[in-house]
Amino acid sequence: MVERRHEARPLKRRDWIATTSGMVAAGLVKTRFDAVDVLARDTQAVDAAAQGRGGVVSVLGRRSPEVALRRLAGPALPSSNSRTPIHLLDGTITPADLHFERHHGGVPTVAAEDYELLVHGMVERPTVFRLSALKRYPAVSRIAFLECSGNGGAGYNPDAPGTLTPQVIDGLLSTSEWVGVPLATLLHEVGVRPGASWLLAEGSDAARLARSIPLEKALDDALLAYGQNGEPLRPEQGYPVRLFLPGWEGNSNVKWIRRIEVSDRPTMTREETSKYTDPLNDGTARQFSFTMDAKSVLTFPAYPYVLPERGWWEVKGLAWSGRGRIVRVDVSTDGGRSWTRARLQEPALDKCTVRFRHLWKWDGREAVLMTRAVDETGYVQPTYRQLVEARGARTAYHQNNIRPWRVGSDGSVTFAADVMA
Repeated sequence: MVERRHEARPLKRRDWIATTSGMVAAGLVKTRFDAVDVLARDTQAVDAAAQGRGGVVSVLGRRSPEVALRRLAGPALPSSNSRTPIHLLDGTITPADLHFERHHGGVPTVAAEDYELLVHGMVERPTVFRLSALKRYPAVSRIAFLECSGNGGAGYNPDAPGTLTPQVIDGLLSTSEWVGVPLATLLHEVGVRPGASWLLAEGSDAARLARSIPLEKALDDALLAYGQNGEPLRPEQGYPVRLFLPGWEGNSNVKWIRRIEVSDRPTMTREETSKYTDPLNDGTARQFSFTMDAKSVLTFPAYPYVLPERGWWEVKGLAWSGRGRIVRVDVSTDGGRSWTRARLQEPALDKCTVRFRHLWKWDGREAVLMTRAVDETGYVQPTYRQLVEARGARTAYHQNNIRPWRVGSDGSVTFAADVMA
């Protein structure tokens, strides 16, 4: 066996600066000789990595260069949102840096040491809570989805069927583990007065976004969240604290929350009067449409994928409901004429996304794929026509109708907006 020898490598000035500056700052080296010893060991590790024997450790992990995961934002979309690549992810938890964004007045900078939450109104003891005080209360975790009530609106663009991906259409959806203190704990602490029935939650953004929230929800599963997926909230997700309401429309989950006022009536803010309401056929409007109804989306096959050959393919997607747990997802490969139950991928949690899959044998002819979700209350995801019959013409919000995808005879997959209409 031939013994392989490695020549010593001279110590370069840039190596010395890069290594010693970080080591000294971390308190790991005390003298120049310590640093030389550390650098020598580091150099051996780098040489080993270059020969395919593994890389060196780092203070912050990163994705492989082969993994191109990005939120979608830019000129083609409003500057106030970015979208999760739901068709490229596995499982149900969305990495924090890929969680969708939706802002009304930009992302404010709120330092944790300066953070204060005022709880006042119809309470016995108006109180200002600092972040350190919130973290002294017993924490809870909730794994749940968050969805913008405008999710799906891009699917109604008649001029863009050949450019619509699942991310473009339904990327305003993400799922996380949220950690924080139950809002009920703080309300018990301040003492809610008899007759109170609503809260006003107000954020620290430039828009001072505010929503009225029923006291019943606040005392149920509402959370003042300061953690997400094992780390502090990211600034675009409401750092240092946001209101999280499992299963309710994203706009009501006020970020950078600074004030909660307890009252006996809704405040009728801009975001619940001129916005986030649904006109009905009888001339009235559906207001306070908090709960996100059952919905499913197909993530494969979808644009821009092209099926390269006939045969067996696995149809996959996501389903969720703000009413509770998804119990069934049906798949149709003939435009809704017949349906087959898909297999749910565990776990199927309350108010959480669940993945589903279904084996389909493509015969090379044009096909229209559809999925529909059923939750534990018995609610069935409607077709577009059923949704219109129930609520009138389409609005900008709460579009949970079935999404169809067309597979062409050449294997190309596009969103079938004409079938939906």
